[in-house]
Amino acid sequence: MAGRQLFAPLDLTLPAGQWTCVLGRSGVGKSTLLRLIAGLTCAGDFNGQIEASDSAPLAGRISFMAQSDLLLPWLSVFENVVLGARLRGDTPDKDLAHDLLQRVGLAAFRDMKPAALSGGMRQRAALARTLMEDRPVALLDEPFSALDASTRADMQELSAQMLQGKTVLIVTHDPAEALRLGHQIVVLTAAGATLWPPLDTPPVRDQYAPETIADQAALLSHLRGAP
Repeated sequence: MAGRQLFAPLDLTLPAGQWTCVLGRSGVGKSTLLRLIAGLTCAGDFNGQIEASDSAPLAGRISFMAQSDLLLPWLSVFENVVLGARLRGDTPDKDLAHDLLQRVGLAAFRDMKPAALSGGMRQRAALARTLMEDRPVALLDEPFSALDASTRADMQELSAQMLQGKTVLIVTHDPAEALRLGHQIVVLTAAGATLWPPLDTPPVRDQYAPETIADQAALLSHLRGAP
């Protein structure tokens, strides 16, 4: 990245209480965009402004799920899920944690260490930890990428339910996923961001509906032609 502009001047508005899905080629800056919004350190220089519509600081109002699960290897699955509360000195909502582990299919593995889990199971544990935070803004970086098709659909629906009314920015490489979950779809290129035409139906959409399949073909064609 040294000496290279990652993306052109970017003016992006995330509608409050809705899902914005970001697609684009690898290396175009999707993950960097999430890290900038989260206030995390990024390589290179940033010149711009990120603010909420109420002008209040974003610190403390964001949950962030990175591409890597970032589970602490010495903690159990359950301990990882409630880690945020413990780091803040709060009392974890154990009932919620147990419920989330049940819903992501990890209740039987709650006492196991991350090393004993598959990649998909680790990703589901990281998702449960993110949902546990219950913040008004959620930043999700390819949160379902390690999951099989059936489990992915289940976790998409769970996330849509748990994050209803939240402002969500999700990075994905899957046009079908963006079309299923997004209120707003953004294609990020080196030249900036392009909004995909608004969709007629609300998420979560039927991925097998003829209009969804047609939109998927059009979006994939657009992505293949993007710089």
